Amino acid sequence: MGATITSPCVGLCSTTLGDRVCRGCQRGDDEIRDWFALTAAERAERMAELDALRETVAGHYLRLVDAERLAAQLERHRIRVRPGQPPLSRAVELLRVGRERMRDLSRYGLAPREAFGDLEVGELHARLSAALADAAERRRTCDATLS
Repeated sequence: MGATITSPCVGLCSTTLGDRVCRGCQRGDDEIRDWFALTAAERAERMAELDALRETVAGHYLRLVDAERLAAQLERHRIRVRPGQPPLSRAVELLRVGRERMRDLSRYGLAPREAFGDLEVGELHARLSAALADAAERRRTCDATLS
């Protein structure tokens, strides 16, 4: 039986809409295309890079205040996470899925950074997503110049 190939895909691929970087997983179109040709070590390295990207960007907007509460909400809402995936990387998925229904982030083990405390969850997610898309595009273009 073959090994399972882990992917950062969240089932929301915007590259089919013409984006060079997927809004769902933050991989470049070439990285998505070549994913299954990468070795397990290369995929693990890329997953760590993507998690670090999400953690850094999400950390500008959010604070983790209760990891257990976050984990419970992710499980409650059946949001797929990977073992070892950092909490704020997981929180990006929670906001993506629940941004229209969430009102009080503290119920999810999260708090907005002070500069964003007056935003509704949907607007906070929109700003985080835009910043994440920008950071992912910079990652893609940096990777392209290194190739």
